Amino acid sequence: MLDPVDLDCALDLGELDLTSRGLSQLSDRDGKILDIVNGHIRENLEDELVQEALKTGVDLRQYSLEIERELGAVETASISDYIRESKKIAQLHKEMKHCDEILAQMEEMLGTFQQDLGSISTEIQSLQEKSLEMSVKLSNRKDLKGKLTSFLDSIVVTPKLIETICTNSVTDEVFGSALHELDRKLTFTEAEQHTLASTDVSDVLEKLKTKAVIKIRQYILEKVMEWKKPMSNYQVLQETLIKYKHYYEFLLTHSPSTAAEIRAEYVDTVSKVYFSYFKAYQSRLIKLEFEEVPTKADVMGAEDESRRSLQLFSTNKSIRSRSTVFTLGGRDELINTQLEYPVIIPAHCAEKRFPYEALFRSVQFCLLDNVCGEYGFLTHFFRVRGEKAQLLFADVMERALILIMKWVESYMDNCYDCVGIMLCAHITMHYHELMKKRGFGALVGFHNQLLQILWPRFNYVLSLSIHSVRETDPAKLLELDTRPHFITRRFGEFYSAIHTLNDKFPNDQTVRSMTLLQVEVENVVLRMAAEFPSRNDQLVFLINNYDLMLSVMQVRTTEASKEVLAVQELLTKRINEYVDEILSPYFGGMISFVRDTEKKLETGPGNISVNETYISELVRGFAQDYKRSIDSINSVVMKCFTNFKNGTVILQSALTKMIQYYNRFQKILGQGPFKTLSCRAELVNIHHVMVEVKKYKNQF
Repeated sequence: MLDPVDLDCALDLGELDLTSRGLSQLSDRDGKILDIVNGHIRENLEDELVQEALKTGVDLRQYSLEIERELGAVETASISDYIRESKKIAQLHKEMKHCDEILAQMEEMLGTFQQDLGSISTEIQSLQEKSLEMSVKLSNRKDLKGKLTSFLDSIVVTPKLIETICTNSVTDEVFGSALHELDRKLTFTEAEQHTLASTDVSDVLEKLKTKAVIKIRQYILEKVMEWKKPMSNYQVLQETLIKYKHYYEFLLTHSPSTAAEIRAEYVDTVSKVYFSYFKAYQSRLIKLEFEEVPTKADVMGAEDESRRSLQLFSTNKSIRSRSTVFTLGGRDELINTQLEYPVIIPAHCAEKRFPYEALFRSVQFCLLDNVCGEYGFLTHFFRVRGEKAQLLFADVMERALILIMKWVESYMDNCYDCVGIMLCAHITMHYHELMKKRGFGALVGFHNQLLQILWPRFNYVLSLSIHSVRETDPAKLLELDTRPHFITRRFGEFYSAIHTLNDKFPNDQTVRSMTLLQVEVENVVLRMAAEFPSRNDQLVFLINNYDLMLSVMQVRTTEASKEVLAVQELLTKRINEYVDEILSPYFGGMISFVRDTEKKLETGPGNISVNETYISELVRGFAQDYKRSIDSINSVVMKCFTNFKNGTVILQSALTKMIQYYNRFQKILGQGPFKTLSCRAELVNIHHVMVEVKKYKNQF
């Protein structure tokens, strides 16, 4: 709140005219002062004391005078207090002045200290620059020392190095270390040949290089020559050379002509060694083959009797010691469990005999082991990769591979063992997959060429069997009977063999050829069946052959193939036909009556004429003869079918069908115009018939 005295001093009101005329004559400055006054008035009016005074009706002027008196009293009291404390105030003033002097001294001291610090900072910066300069010089000198030391170490030829290269054996460990050092010095001098130091030592290094090359060449060639010695262990020799593979690297770098000479000598020597080894191994191995092998006459349609007559004039031993032509037997163990068995050693197996596929597997596995080791040696010792490694490998193994190829091709020209040929093809494919797993592809071309020899030969031999079956003339065969024919058995065994082998690596051409062979076998079976005069014998012959064919085919077939299903369908069809045929002599009248009457009943009962005499004969005949007829049917089935299980199925089918016809016969007699027939009382209860049938249920 403003003091009234201050307000009077601030405002020179003069003759205040509050009329509108007077207000209009106010200057801008006076207007601003009035605005200020109005503002102070509003602030004072907001004061709590003023508001309280206004509420109580106090005279503001009087109230203002009271306030002035109070303020004067307070001022007088304050002056008295000040005079009373004047000494202390004076003392405080002196102390403050003294503090000012001390602070001035401190300021001066700090100023001096700041100047000293500035000079020290300059000196530190100077020392830092000198230190950095000295550090750079030291680093440069160390770098120079390192390079100079490395240069001297790389170029100086020590007496110890000369002595080691010239006097020590190549197989000594110190010689290998010295050779590494010499290689490093030669490489360095070639890179620094513009320096005088390199020129000074170049002659010495060149002489040492020549000496080292001569000693290494002599040593490696001596090792290569050891391949030619009889009974040499190639793997040991290769492992020895691998230990010193850095020798060849030295030659490859510093004497390429010598390296090429050693490589050419190795290729020439080892290729001859492999050629001689496989030539001798194959010639000894083939002597272990079975003495009797399938010939061109051993086709599926060949007559057994003619085959035996040919053997009467043969000097060959019995074929009991060899696998049969069309049966697989245990021959597939070669690709199932014996694929990686040890190779056959002729000296240890002189008294044993093997099928050709076993000899083929032994040669192929021996080749696989050798080429894997050889390829690994070539890549490590001669430092080749990719296409270069393939070319070097071909140079080494080409003669041996051609030899094996010709051996297989020569044998296949006179081979008529279809199963054996397919086994050889699958052995080749299995080894091809094995090489792929090992990451080795150098024999891909060789395996493909083998398959190009084997598959055409297989198809040719198979075509001979197909042709022989197609050309089989039943009229020229020996006397036929209703038992299964040997062609049927041969086909079943041959199908099982080929299906088993073809399951792992399916071949579409093989499947097509086997389908064609099956068609020809089915046709020749039909032609042979036509040679029988009675339909009953024809059906028995067909059923026996189809049953045998199906049984043999299912021995090794885990799933129902389309070929098996086709034979199954033929067998079922012929069994149904035979059942009707065998029931006809005993129950033919009843069966014909049931069929004809059922057709007439479908059109209406009015179309039926009842022949009571004929029906009575059927009823009485069945009642008198059904037991004897069932026994006769049982006897016929026992004599006709060689497979008891199949005979049981046929017998049960026949008796079941007989019961079905008899049941239908009873139902007909219970309908329409037949209900009044007196012969119905003579009908045998169907349960009695079923009891009689059950007696033959476990006949087989």
